[in-house]
Amino acid sequence: MEKYRKASRQGSADFSSSITSPDLETGWVQKEEDQGSFFHRTWDGFKRDPNRLISPKGVVGADGKVFDAEAAAQATADSPLHRSLKGRHLQMIAIGGSIGTGLFVGSGKALATGGPASLLIAFSLIGIMLYCTVHALGEMAVAFPVAGSFSAYSTRFLDPAWGFAMGWNYALQWLVVLPLEVVAASITIDYWGSPISNAVWVTIFLFVIIAINLFGVKGYAEAEFIFAIVKVIAVIGFIILGIVLDIGGGPDGSYIGGQYWLNPGAFHNGFKGLCSVFVTASFAFAGTELVGLAAAETANPRKSLPTAVKQVFWRICLFYIVSLTLVGLLVPYTDHRLIGASSDYDAHASPFVIAIANAGIQVLDSVMNVVIMIAVLSVGNSSVYGSSRTLAALAEQKQAPKIFAYIDKRGRPLVAIIFASSLGLLAYVAASPNQDAAFTWMVALSGLSSIFTWGSICLSHIRFRKAWKMQGHSLDELAFLSQAGVIGSWLGFALNCLVLVAQFWTGFAPVGYAENTTSENVQNFFQAYLAAPIVLAFYIPYKLYYKTPFMRCVDMDLQTGMRELNLVELLAEERAEQAAWPKWKRAYKFLC
Repeated sequence: MEKYRKASRQGSADFSSSITSPDLETGWVQKEEDQGSFFHRTWDGFKRDPNRLISPKGVVGADGKVFDAEAAAQATADSPLHRSLKGRHLQMIAIGGSIGTGLFVGSGKALATGGPASLLIAFSLIGIMLYCTVHALGEMAVAFPVAGSFSAYSTRFLDPAWGFAMGWNYALQWLVVLPLEVVAASITIDYWGSPISNAVWVTIFLFVIIAINLFGVKGYAEAEFIFAIVKVIAVIGFIILGIVLDIGGGPDGSYIGGQYWLNPGAFHNGFKGLCSVFVTASFAFAGTELVGLAAAETANPRKSLPTAVKQVFWRICLFYIVSLTLVGLLVPYTDHRLIGASSDYDAHASPFVIAIANAGIQVLDSVMNVVIMIAVLSVGNSSVYGSSRTLAALAEQKQAPKIFAYIDKRGRPLVAIIFASSLGLLAYVAASPNQDAAFTWMVALSGLSSIFTWGSICLSHIRFRKAWKMQGHSLDELAFLSQAGVIGSWLGFALNCLVLVAQFWTGFAPVGYAENTTSENVQNFFQAYLAAPIVLAFYIPYKLYYKTPFMRCVDMDLQTGMRELNLVELLAEERAEQAAWPKWKRAYKFLC
């Protein structure tokens, strides 16, 4: 009993929320779970914990046609998801979490469309945009580590209807990514000419991903930790190999240098080619925001989240910009394997694999293909995590069916995980003759989703800062400040808007559109811009039905969701300690 009281005194903002806070599980709950057989404990773990109601009955969400934004904020703050993520988990999710087919395979299509200079410019600009966006998200997530993260921030700081649209936009993005990535993993097997049906590999990969997520957030985090280490080592290894190959250290000893920037050239298809690469770059960076989503399940977000957010900068610079610079030096955009890809997931079209194959190095291309398969499985694993947590948060705010808010005794949003996993069965169309059409439209569903999410994060941060100042607070009260500040959020928001404009143009009149029929051009446009009408289809009806207000700065809730009672005193002590650090340590902590 004394142990339980001690835990609750160290907890969140009040005693009542600490009783249900999952990171304070000691004593009573543990004794109950230790009883009985292994089977009994496993089965019992799937049951809803009666002491962990997501929200009080009749309080959260919409009452009739009036949306209760304050109660929705309270519901996401009191979410009983397990807070078991450690700093090392967050750091590897930040560094390697979103490295997947967008970088390893999609960059090949971007290289063929725009050339090496367009590839570098587009990825650099999107990288700047993501740097600003993730720092804005980090500032809000450290202050309010609530379930649902960015969709909850849109509800709290912008408009509940927009939060509803952003939540479902993000959930749909990840729901369709799971079958896409499972099929992509099965396609990577084709690199070795496997005679086994793709349906068999789909079954195996689905089982692995679902099993990992049924272990809860700890299972997801440990798997991502291992996956990220593999991806990081592979990219660093490729960078070292790429430098050696470019200066003539390959098997044939020939110096490559920058000859492919001169012939066939640095740009392809002019300015439109550059704009087309923006979309691929955005897809490649998708998932970077998962660091913010994981804040609600982090043991101490005030300590671990800032480090993870700062490391995003190094991932952008090292793993994207440096590796793609080498790709542009080693692979000409006219290479037939880039142009003749059977799909966006064809490992034969990966410029990383092509660069190794061109050098004549045996076996390494197969090793790179294994890395691509692991990266694909990693993104599939993240898709179940991202969609299930977003659905649970939406349900907590009564913006999704209530059943999705079911959290079992082990802190898993069980129904949401089962629902997200069941959509993975769509991957079996890989064995059907209609697979190309099905997956083209699933890609279209997720294509622009990230742009809307990132733009909403930047705008939410701008509004949060304005409300913070208007309600009499100072920046010294915030545990973590975005290094880019409000100016960075405005820059990130503007770049997101520019990408939307560029995508509209390239969707309406893509490269080579004059050679297509009218029906083909119409189909290409909707495949490129399908996410926009879907967002509006969620936003407008919800806005009209509930008549939700645009949140005014004076009305924004800036208290609910903060974990520490004595945050100002804690920050004063920490800053006094940091002032005594040597210069090298202060510089290191600023950068990392």
